[in-house]
Amino acid sequence: MKCKRLVGIIDLVSKKPNINLFARIMNANFASIMPQVVGVWCEEEGHEVTYICYTGKENLLRELPQNANIIFIGAFTEAAQTAYALSNLLRSRGAITVLGGPHARCYPEDAVKYFDYVVGFTDKNTIHEVLDDCSPHRPVGLYFTAQKQPLQLPGVRERWKFIEPTLKKAPLIKMVPMLGSLGCPYTCSFCIDSTVAYQPLDFDVLKEDLSFLLTKFKRPLVGWHDPNFGVRFDEYMDAIEEAVPENSIDFIAESSLSLLSEPHMKRLKHNGFGAMLPGIESWFDLGNKSKTGSLTGMDKVKHIAEQVNMILRYIPYIQTNFVLGLDSDEGEEPFELTKKFVDLTPGAFPGYSLLTSFGQAAPLNLEYQQLDRVIPFPFHFLDNNHSMNIKPKNYSWMEFYSHIISLGEHTFSGRAIFRRLIATKAFIPRWMNVVRAISEEGSGRIAYNKKILMQLNTDAKFLAFFEQETTELPQFYKDMIKNEMGPLWDWLPEGAIFHDQNAYLKTMAKRIAV
Repeated sequence: MKCKRLVGIIDLVSKKPNINLFARIMNANFASIMPQVVGVWCEEEGHEVTYICYTGKENLLRELPQNANIIFIGAFTEAAQTAYALSNLLRSRGAITVLGGPHARCYPEDAVKYFDYVVGFTDKNTIHEVLDDCSPHRPVGLYFTAQKQPLQLPGVRERWKFIEPTLKKAPLIKMVPMLGSLGCPYTCSFCIDSTVAYQPLDFDVLKEDLSFLLTKFKRPLVGWHDPNFGVRFDEYMDAIEEAVPENSIDFIAESSLSLLSEPHMKRLKHNGFGAMLPGIESWFDLGNKSKTGSLTGMDKVKHIAEQVNMILRYIPYIQTNFVLGLDSDEGEEPFELTKKFVDLTPGAFPGYSLLTSFGQAAPLNLEYQQLDRVIPFPFHFLDNNHSMNIKPKNYSWMEFYSHIISLGEHTFSGRAIFRRLIATKAFIPRWMNVVRAISEEGSGRIAYNKKILMQLNTDAKFLAFFEQETTELPQFYKDMIKNEMGPLWDWLPEGAIFHDQNAYLKTMAKRIAV
């Protein structure tokens, strides 16, 4: 007779207590889909599930599942130290702990030191194996991964019991997470989905979920979690048009500029798409995603600016995503071109990410490790913003930070914020642009980067860590982690603040040797 487990599931949307305005309004909308999927699978196995989505405003220690036999924690790498501390605390109470999510895929060698199980690609059979065993594995946990992504996932109707309480935490905007495909057809060398084959999910399930949402909201808002929405564009639009009345659901999606032609934009507007998040990434590389071919530099800026302004004629909100610090960048030109783009597209909100190597996320990371360019920043700072853990190829650190500060000041100046406000017609997108510009993402990040530049210029030990002359973590970073983790700092296992930044390379070397 199968034993019924008491299962806890914790989705770490935030790595720390966070009560800033944008986080309070939006964090509940960033809940991950897979923790909810695992909840459905566990219940289908006959187990009792307690689900928690931590957005940063709850008292996490008070909300932890009580008396659970086994607890699944879903975490991005930036929340890894928080997850490690939680695992240590929950193990002390007798629970078995399991880590899933992007960090488990990227850094399994490190995570198994702090969890009984670590799961990479996860399907229903993987969860069954973990639940069936449900025993402590210490000091080193077991690592499970499926051969590929699941062919199908539970839809919104099946996940609703986990979605609904999370949405109640969102005071104004309530975005339902949906997924129409897995993987990506593009091969961006820095991306975790670059080696995951593109795979659409069942369009009949998609249609059922959209119809179901119309019974729950007068006008639902859906956030597509597809790495690249609309690859099979006509099939997606046909499914949406078959399932719901014209323009009765609002949609937000991340897509590539190559898919956002004017005919496609007309159809997206017709079907209620109100926000798009395309990746531009670089002015000197990755032309396939933007369908700019061999265009680079100012020619690419003008071409994409024209397309972005066209997109804004059809939808009210667009975030254009850039990666700073790519090896193809050199000198001040990439930053000056981005400033020009900001001026040419006043209605777009630019999202800037620092080039980051996330363990096993992409094959390119092996090259960075072979060249000894990866710096062992604690996971807590690997959020694409608070550190760049790859030594720049063509910049000194002082040059690089001076450039990104200058770009931030241009992008989020009073003049730029005002021009973005005037160029944005709808109320909510206007409000979003202003709040993001004056919060952590805009002015807050500029202030943080100025602190880093000051430390680089004045603290020899700080610079030595960046230059890989020492692995001793600067006190500046230790203090940040301790302050942001709060009470969980005391539960962080010894040594868990550090990791082997070249573990992926060493693991591959062992496989080759065998």
